[in-house]
Amino acid sequence: MKVRIDWTYKSPKNKVVEFLSEELEAREALMVAQDLERTGRTKRLQFADRHNSTWSQKELNNYVKEVETEPHEIVVYFDGGFDLQTKRAGLGCAIYFKQNGKEYRLRKNAAVDEIESNNEAEYAALSMAVQEIELLGAHHLPVRFIGDSRTLVNQMSGEWAVPEQSLARWADRIDQCLEKIGIYPEYEFVPRKANAEADRLATQALNGTVIESLIDLNAED
Repeated sequence: MKVRIDWTYKSPKNKVVEFLSEELEAREALMVAQDLERTGRTKRLQFADRHNSTWSQKELNNYVKEVETEPHEIVVYFDGGFDLQTKRAGLGCAIYFKQNGKEYRLRKNAAVDEIESNNEAEYAALSMAVQEIELLGAHHLPVRFIGDSRTLVNQMSGEWAVPEQSLARWADRIDQCLEKIGIYPEYEFVPRKANAEADRLATQALNGTVIESLIDLNAED
C-alpha cells in the first residue's frame, strides 16, 4: 500500500507549517516518519492512503507487520479468448504476489460455455482472477489488474459507461466481490504483446489444456 506523510512542523518560535509528501510505500513512509520525529519539531504526524483513509504510526506499523504474512503487492494479468462458432471462451490469469518475504506466481485457466462476445470473455477472465485472489486470502489492500481490453479497463475504472446488460451484470458481481474482501482495484490497459502470458493461458484453455499452478519464484533462481 502507498501512503502520503501528513506532517505538521512546529518551529522553535512556534511557527506551524504543514507538509504533505508524495506517495511512498508504507514501509518506506514509516522510515521517513521516524527521521522526521527525530527532529523534535513534530506537532502532528499521520499517514493518508489514496482512498482518503488516515493512519497513525501504530496503525500503519501493525498493518505492515500483518501484511508480511499474507499475500500482498499483488499484480494480476488477465485475458479472455472467444470462439464465435462454439460460443466458448478461454479464460486465463497470472497472479504475482509476495508473502512471508517470498515472491510467488499463480497461473490459472478455464474454458466456459454460454459466452456471447469477446468483451464478455474478458469480464469472465477478470471475475475468475478476483475469485483466485479471494481464495489466496488477500484482503484490504490495493491490487493492480492488467489487461489488454481497453473497453473493460475503461468501464471498470468508471471512465466509460457499461451499456450492455450482460457486461453490467459481470461488472456488478466483480465490484461486489472486491468490496466484500476489501480489495481496492487499480485497472491498467496494456497492448496485447505485454499481456502474452494471460493470452497464452486463455488460448490453452480453448484448446483443452488445463493449467493451475502456484510456484515460488525465488526457488527458480
